[in-house]
Formats: sequence, C-alpha cells, structure tokens
Amino acid sequence: MFFRNLTLFRFPVALDLSDLDAHLAECALKPVGPMELSSRGFVSPFGHHGEALSHAIEESLWITVGGEDKLLPGAVVNDLLQKKLAAIEEKEGRKPGGRTRKRIKDELVTELLPRAFVRPVRCDALIDTRLGVIAIDSSSRKNAESVVSEVRRALGSFPALPVNAEVAPRAILTGWIAGDPLPDGLSLGDECELRDPADSGAVVKIQRMELVGDEIAKHLEAGKQCTRLALTLDDHVSFVIGEDLIVRKFKLLDGAVDQLESTERDDIAAELDARFALMAGEFKRLFAVLEKAFKLSKAD
Repeated sequence: MFFRNLTLFRFPVALDLSDLDAHLAECALKPVGPMELSSRGFVSPFGHHGEALSHAIEESLWITVGGEDKLLPGAVVNDLLQKKLAAIEEKEGRKPGGRTRKRIKDELVTELLPRAFVRPVRCDALIDTRLGVIAIDSSSRKNAESVVSEVRRALGSFPALPVNAEVAPRAILTGWIAGDPLPDGLSLGDECELRDPADSGAVVKIQRMELVGDEIAKHLEAGKQCTRLALTLDDHVSFVIGEDLIVRKFKLLDGAVDQLESTERDDIAAELDARFALMAGEFKRLFAVLEKAFKLSKAD
C-alpha cells in the first residue's frame, strides 16, 4: 500500500477528530441497491484483513472510501434503444419524438440495472491532524473532492479546502528549472512540461531527459514556463508536481523502502501497518518542503 498521487486539502488543526471512527461507522459502505447506479461509503483500509474503518499511527490517520458501481455500457443501452425505436417506426409509420425516446431509454435502464455487473472501487486518504492536511490518493480534483465530501457527510462538518499557495507555483517551478537554488533535499528529476503563457501557445512535454541543458534553456528563453516538474527528495521519494499543486507519480525509492525490507512481519495487517507508517513519515517530510517552498496557506 503506497499512494500514487496526492491531492491536498487543508483543514484547521484545532478540528477534533477523536470520535472519527464512530462517525465513519454511520456512513459505512452499503451494497449498491438493485435500482441504484452506485454506492459510496467507508470501508476498512486493510480490506478483507481488517474491520476498523480507520487506522492511526500517531497523528496520521488512514481512511478509505469504498464504492460499488453498476456497469451499464452506453453502447448496449443505445443498441436496444435503436431496436425499440425502429420497431415503433415500422409499426406506426413515424419516427418517435424526443420525449418518447427519453421515456424508452429510462425504461431500458430500469430494466437492465438489476442485471448489471458491479465493479468495486476504493480511494485512500491520509489525514495528518498535526499538519491539518488530508491527502487523497487521486490525481483527479473531482475524485478527491468526492472523498472530502464523504468525510464531510460523516462528520457533519469538515472545513477542508484545496491547498493554496501564496506565491505563483508556475514561477517557482520555472525558477527551479532555470537554475534557481532548490530547497534542501530536493533535486531535479527527468520530466517536465513547458507551456507558452498564451492560451493557445505551444506545450512541450519532456520525459527521461536531463533537465539542465541547452534545449531546456532555449525553451525558457522563448518565454515558455514550467507547469509540471519531476523532483526527488533525498533519494527517498520521487514525484511530479504541477502548478495545480497536485503531486503525481508519487513513489518511494530504495532509500526509503530499504527501511521496510529490514523489518520482519508475520501477517498482512502488520505489513500494511508498516507500509503506512513509512509512507506517512515520508509524506510529512515532503509536505514540510512543499509548504515552505510554495508558502502554502494554513486553514486556521
């Protein structure tokens, strides 16, 4: 269990989450009903290997929003719809109107839903109560917002907002790739995205290449700005951060994972606990660097 992406939200550190488990239990995942398209709720972060709906290591909490989605392919619905419409046209000698099409389509969905396959989904989140941060394992702002909404539904109130930088992230990223000193521990990776400031300007995506050289310099001289940049923190974590402050391709490197492999555990639950402890610790270190570099606002 390691997160792959981090979409970050901040909430007041004074927020009391001591009774979180009780609230999560009231909003536990229920099986999707025969006439429902989807269902969402909280599940154990340990999956089938645990029952508790949260897992805590000091001030770090691990929660998971689970879901069940009905698979009802649009192509199947549309194919049946066209057949029914063709039969009506042949029988009545006229093409059905828009209201008739909508009614028949709704009837088909109602008929097919109870027989649709169900796909399970899950999305993990790390809540750091000391930092006042919740990190969602998703690169989609919409998906991350839905997880925050589930927490809000469980607690009744959860004043979490996307992280906000007091400086322009694009300017910081462009400065780093142009040669400005990086924060202690950070080093450039091998990937970046450069954009022309104009709305319809050129976009250059560079991967698996040294980011210090004449080619990059020419793009910068032409006025392009860095909107995504791959970085490494102390040979422990590699990631790509964008001007939207979403951390993508989050990966623990050998320097961090070696600590995990040096311990002995007898069961899966203990293994997951150790992995979460390692990831939570590395996240704290990374967030401290990002908070200072981008002057992230607090929620208090």
